[in-house]
Amino acid sequence: MSIRRVGIVGCGLMGAGIAQVCAQAGYQTLVSEVNEELLKKGMKAVRTSLERGLARGRILKRDQETVLRQLKGTTSIEDLRDSDLVIESIVENLGEKKKLLKALDGLCPPHTILATNTSCLSVTEMAISTGRPEKVIGAHFFNPVPVMTLLEIVTTSFTNEETVGKLKEFGESVGKSVVLARDDPGFIVNRLLGPFLLDAIRLLESGVATKEDIDTSMALGANHPMGPLRLADFIGLDTVLYIAESMYEELKDRKFAPPLMLKRMVTARRLGRKTGEGFYIYQ
Repeated sequence: MSIRRVGIVGCGLMGAGIAQVCAQAGYQTLVSEVNEELLKKGMKAVRTSLERGLARGRILKRDQETVLRQLKGTTSIEDLRDSDLVIESIVENLGEKKKLLKALDGLCPPHTILATNTSCLSVTEMAISTGRPEKVIGAHFFNPVPVMTLLEIVTTSFTNEETVGKLKEFGESVGKSVVLARDDPGFIVNRLLGPFLLDAIRLLESGVATKEDIDTSMALGANHPMGPLRLADFIGLDTVLYIAESMYEELKDRKFAPPLMLKRMVTARRLGRKTGEGFYIYQ
């Protein structure tokens, strides 16, 4: 069966973005949240994103109209039962994700593909918590989803070729360039990006250079669109810390050991753009 109906679990920063690109590509898209307040917040974020994209010329008026027509919200996960593809985008916690995928496995018909938007957790462990491990796959989108053009598809030893082919076709249909990665800690992007961000924090922590000079050096010297410390703020320092701790626990490689500065900033709730203060101050 081809993918026509897409379900998204979680309408936070990533879930809302995934829902937007799915609806914009013409898929019947249903996004679920645990309560009405969070659902309204997520749907408002989609409308704001559409208005911003329209103002900047990234989308056309008809794209906005398509999203508003194709995207619906719900607070009942059972409403996702008819989906051909369900993408979970909930909290980055392995136990919670396994619990959710097990519930979706019992809810959705046998043909439904169950995808996880995890950035570093084991897709294999999620797959074996279901009765359809061959149809469980990683679909790692990047923030902000409507702008970032990469989709990292993560396969396990159980994933069959049909599932990979369908998700690859789906990813391309929503405007993403697709790469394939084996289910290994951090996959491709975070396996390489994690140590880079952590080393930048260590440079600042040890007083080698100021945050401005570290970021300017990588922006101008390596032609990066933004420096590593500003990028960490953009990602969220709590997310950077979680990925670092997960990778270190899995690999026991010192390059993933989180710096003390990062831990203290997260403890102080200086998480970056989301809280208004991280390495930089944001309005």
